[in-house]
Amino acid sequence: MKPVVASGKAWFCTVVSAFGIVILSVIAHLFNVGHESFVGSINDPEDGKAVAHTVFIAVLVYVVFFVFCGSQIWLAKKNSSIELR
Repeated sequence: MKPVVASGKAWFCTVVSAFGIVILSVIAHLFNVGHESFVGSINDPEDGKAVAHTVFIAVLVYVVFFVFCGSQIWLAKKNSSIELR
């Protein structure tokens, strides 16, 4: 099977997805526990758990990107090692 995405683009997507997973997971956790800096003022959302749920869905989207792009890197390496033989 050939990769759909070029190796450089797959690496970029994987790195950005990893950062997105980490950062959004922290933000979702802070909303979930009702951290004062996220739900403490009058302009912030009142239902932190609903916001956390939405952000966790975004984390799942980044996980899908991470897995897809990681598999593209693996396929590119597999194909390059086959071509070198």
